[in-house]
Amino acid sequence: MLHAVEASAYEVEVGSQRVRLPVVPLSADMALALLITVDMGIGFMDRAGAELAEMLRARDVEIVATVATMGIPVAIEVTRHLGLDQYVILHKTPKIHLADALTESVRSITTDAEQRLLFDRARIGDVHGRRVAIVDDVISTGASTGAALRLLRRIGADVVAIGTLVTEGSLWREALGADAELVSALGALPVFRPDGAGGLREDWRG
Repeated sequence: MLHAVEASAYEVEVGSQRVRLPVVPLSADMALALLITVDMGIGFMDRAGAELAEMLRARDVEIVATVATMGIPVAIEVTRHLGLDQYVILHKTPKIHLADALTESVRSITTDAEQRLLFDRARIGDVHGRRVAIVDDVISTGASTGAALRLLRRIGADVVAIGTLVTEGSLWREALGADAELVSALGALPVFRPDGAGGLREDWRG
């Protein structure tokens, strides 16, 4: 149980590192502990990337894929620690080189509107027929991960692993179905609900 005075932060272990994350309201009945990869520092991401890469190493990954934007630091470090050079990004915002992109619809927990994942057609050859690991900062509802899986498989990728710094709740297991078995995580977070007494309680389902 988190009481009102403690509700502004939550401590979690991410692999061998323990961090204190801000807890912010998402709606009147839900709050989230935010792990913002671009704010975590180079040292944290280097170690987290090394530890996540070690969890994925046995899958013989040939290339790493991620969803922009917070997954990019994870992809860079996991790629580096796996001894690979290239990674691919599934974008959420249109850019000039994505005018003819392959797309997949997605709705994430932190956005109100439906979005689209966009994959640059010029990068199809980097994933087609290759062993791909999808990595991300957080897997929560599984919506973004599921959309990434569908899009990558549609262009012929062999997705052999899914890696994340933390999972959030457990709804992602239902959303991913059998693909949930591909998931490796360095840590786990609950979502938070009002406890009726001015504080928050941990909700591990989501």
